[in-house]
Amino acid sequence: MDIIQNINEAATFATVGAVVGVTVYHSIGGAGLAIGGTAYGIGLVGFAGTGAVAGLAIYGMKKSVFG
Repeated sequence: MDIIQNINEAATFATVGAVVGVTVYHSIGGAGLAIGGTAYGIGLVGFAGTGAVAGLAIYGMKKSVFG
């Protein structure tokens, strides 16, 4: 049952990270990435995905420090 608890906790961290990413998107608006004379827009999905990855990174750090 420990694996189910770990999956639930990881999903919680990813979800909270995604929500934080969406909150940042709505606070500052869209962003852009300019490379070699072209520019690409970074929208809501990019912010949510980055937030989810950051949430999972924090979960990994928590597991490595506290076990």
